[in-house]
Amino acid sequence: MSEAADHYCLRSKLSWRLVTLQATLLIAIIALVVGALWACGLPVIERDEDRAVDVVQWALGRDGNGRLELRPTAELKQLREEAPDLWFLVRDRQGETLSDGKVPDEFSKIGGALDHISQARLGWQMFEDDPRKPPARMKRVNTDAGNVQIITATQGRMTGAKALFAASLTFLVVTVPGLLLMAAATFVATPMVIKRALSGLDTAADEARRIDFRQRGSRLSADHLPLEVAPLVTAVNDALKRLDDGYSRHQRFVADAAHELRTPIAILNTRLESLPPGPEKTRLLEDSARLATLAEQLLDIQRFDQCRNPFVRVDLVAAARSVAADLAPLAIAAGYELSLDSATDRVETLGDRAALERALTNLVQNAIQHGGRRGTITIHVGSAATIDVSDEGDGIPRDQRTRIFDPFYRLAPLDRGAGLGLNMVREIARLHGGHVSVLDGPKGGACFRMTLPPAPFVS
Repeated sequence: MSEAADHYCLRSKLSWRLVTLQATLLIAIIALVVGALWACGLPVIERDEDRAVDVVQWALGRDGNGRLELRPTAELKQLREEAPDLWFLVRDRQGETLSDGKVPDEFSKIGGALDHISQARLGWQMFEDDPRKPPARMKRVNTDAGNVQIITATQGRMTGAKALFAASLTFLVVTVPGLLLMAAATFVATPMVIKRALSGLDTAADEARRIDFRQRGSRLSADHLPLEVAPLVTAVNDALKRLDDGYSRHQRFVADAAHELRTPIAILNTRLESLPPGPEKTRLLEDSARLATLAEQLLDIQRFDQCRNPFVRVDLVAAARSVAADLAPLAIAAGYELSLDSATDRVETLGDRAALERALTNLVQNAIQHGGRRGTITIHVGSAATIDVSDEGDGIPRDQRTRIFDPFYRLAPLDRGAGLGLNMVREIARLHGGHVSVLDGPKGGACFRMTLPPAPFVS
């Protein structure tokens, strides 16, 4: 499974969890309210105040003389068993009445006053009157005996289908709109809250992206961060501090080692110069030069990390002449001819001349070491601020041309080089806003091209 598969969107996850929690709480509150009403004896969804009216409606008819009568239906029998205190009063359009049970005096004579009312609920104030008096329900319905008015205070049990319908209606009317409203508010508010709460984290992430390993002391800002995230940023800052301390110790060790090497290398060169001329002296001088170069490269690492000289206009042609003059004896002693040419007399770039000369020195020394000890090593300065160093050796395989710039990487395991020179060249080129690449040489060898930004034109 890929690493990205473990990532998730905090806004989406938090929004859905909040909506789920809200739905659970809303349903729990409704259940609690219904349970409280049931415990208090108040009518809840299980009771149907129209049940008695419906049963009487379908049981009502007329006898042979046209008078109102009740048919002994199964529903009426069941209702009487459920409600022993059943009472109702029926009144038709002609004023004829039919009653069953003990009709309260309050409702026995009000039928005529409600002839023009289709339905009503009659009762008392909850706290000022006797709470034991149940409210009455009046409804005008069509029956086999014609259109009649039915008044009753009895509530029967709700049928299964009607209870399901009432529950669904309650859920749709009360729960769903409330849940939709809360969900909409959650999905709108949650991203805004998270974005504002984590704005400091975005700032810290931008600071982390700009951290350069060459610049020690970089830390992430812990301002405007949630308390839950602040420990992570603090831990990262502590890790950065430990890395800085470790890098500083490593840097001091490298610098000290390089300085310690310079003295014995100088003594070695002095003694080698006293030897009689011959192939063995030449090889020993080359090995000593490599040691000196390695020490200088280690010091260069320290210079790049500790020193940032201001860039000035550098004449690449003059820098190439200086390097060629310094390395010509070494190249000739190794069996090469050293050639320098340029497209124009002056090609300028903005940079550190000492660093650029060290980069070019490394390229020429690399050609001396790997050029096969034959042919010509050519330094060419192009008009577009490029420097090519070509040899006539065996060249570099294409699949190795990227890796040779990695520190301590060598083409051959037994190669006597340290593998730092080309990495140093790449870092110097990057420091100047340029790059270095490997091409095929004009005569089959390798060609290293360092490309730098041309200096702006000055009128």
